[in-house]
Amino acid sequence: MTPPPPASTNPATGAVPAPANPLVPGFHPDPSVTRVGDDYYLACSSFEYFPGIPLFHSRDLVNWRQIGNVVTRPGQLALEKTPLLGGAWAPTIRFHDGRFWLVVTDAMGRGSLIFTADRAEGPWSDGIVMQGVSGIDPDIAWDADGTCFVTYSGLRLDGDRAGEHLGIQQVRMDPGTGRALEEPRSLWSGTGLMFPEAPHLYEIDGVWYLMIAEGGTERGHAVSIARSDRPDGPFEGCPANPVLSARSTDRPVQNTGHADLVRTPDGGWALVMLGMRPRGLTRAFSPMGRETFGTALEWVDGWPVVRPVEPGPVPEPVTYEDDFTGTVLGPQWISVRTPAADWSSLTERPGRLVVHADGSTMDDPRPRFVGRRQQHQAAEFSVRMDCSGGTGGLSLRIDEHHHYDVEAGAGTVRARARVGGLRQVWEQPLPGPADEVTVRIVVEPTAGPGSDALGPDLVRLSVGTPDGPVELAALDGRYVSAETAAAFTGRVVGVYAAESVVAFDRFRYRGQDPAAPAPQP
Repeated sequence: MTPPPPASTNPATGAVPAPANPLVPGFHPDPSVTRVGDDYYLACSSFEYFPGIPLFHSRDLVNWRQIGNVVTRPGQLALEKTPLLGGAWAPTIRFHDGRFWLVVTDAMGRGSLIFTADRAEGPWSDGIVMQGVSGIDPDIAWDADGTCFVTYSGLRLDGDRAGEHLGIQQVRMDPGTGRALEEPRSLWSGTGLMFPEAPHLYEIDGVWYLMIAEGGTERGHAVSIARSDRPDGPFEGCPANPVLSARSTDRPVQNTGHADLVRTPDGGWALVMLGMRPRGLTRAFSPMGRETFGTALEWVDGWPVVRPVEPGPVPEPVTYEDDFTGTVLGPQWISVRTPAADWSSLTERPGRLVVHADGSTMDDPRPRFVGRRQQHQAAEFSVRMDCSGGTGGLSLRIDEHHHYDVEAGAGTVRARARVGGLRQVWEQPLPGPADEVTVRIVVEPTAGPGSDALGPDLVRLSVGTPDGPVELAALDGRYVSAETAAAFTGRVVGVYAAESVVAFDRFRYRGQDPAAPAPQP
């Protein structure tokens, strides 16, 4: 990618206002951004979920709207048999020669892929498998002569050398065929921290910059940068590396890294990156997982000086409603490994989402489940359901081993908790007619020690009655968090069918973030 050239002979200087944060809340990790005129497009990882690789549009780098997904058809990714932690890892989106390009790793699936589209909204191509690229987190860039470079992290995922890490690698690529034109070369791989990954290559005013993540995607996550007069190096590291990290600080946004660089509308510069908002006295769990954040930077002596990532102002409450009156689900609805259209319908009973069970439950790798990301620390989800002919409900999911469910069917309503190998069920008779059951999941942040501290959150599972909701269980939210599950994903809440056929309507979401705690002196 070649950003618009700065006005002077050196990269642009001058600070720009820090953006509102998070830019895209909820489970939206590994962001990549490209600018096309006055428009910005952003893509994120999606792992085992379908449709995959969500795409967002903005005109100001602050307000983002989802416009679609790259992966909308079976076969673009090998999701059906994707194991935990697999699927769509770390896309890079770019615009070159009148087309959109997106490269991504289908981890433990098809491998490293190149997708193209004439419009960011799609449709996107079926994806070409890169030949001669063994690794993750690919980046794609072109020099002034049109030579294409694919730069990637040399972590091997399969074969006899699985787990071996060769650092940051690069090849010249024929992007039309996916064929590498040479053997991989080793580039600059950071300051020596673990897991050099997420490389991005930029040409800025005649200088080539290589930006990477290192330190692991956990609390040690960091952004480092190097420069060269050639896209293939050798690269000189910035003396102030890492240029961004929240490690060993009390900042409310942690794990900051995996960044992408872009020019701002006012001619400045910004980074978008992933981050996490941990909670609790030990800040040991993050309900939404890895989210997309942004921050400003300025250039000093040819190196970026990056502002720390800070939370933005507390937004107004958000309310979302879906009465399932359309013919297709919106792009925010995602299922696990299989397309929801294969086993659900919006036309079978107009105004209802009808889900056909196959005997699987939320404990299975391919549940009949379709949901939306939790995007606020205080959130309420509810749905009305007709379970007179089957059993199903509402689930808060991290993965098949970590989820909380509220379920109705066969004259009974029950709450279920699955945490690793532990399971527990609470149940009681259905309090009303089976064709009009309302189930609800409410996430309540709690206060920790000190008036400004954030404690764990509480997940309440309830069923509606004529006299109001009846709580079935109040569960500790720490056990459905990214850290506890050792997951790359975050919370997704939605509807599912476990037996026969269940119809859903009146899905409601209300979310709000509390004020962030003040840093301790």
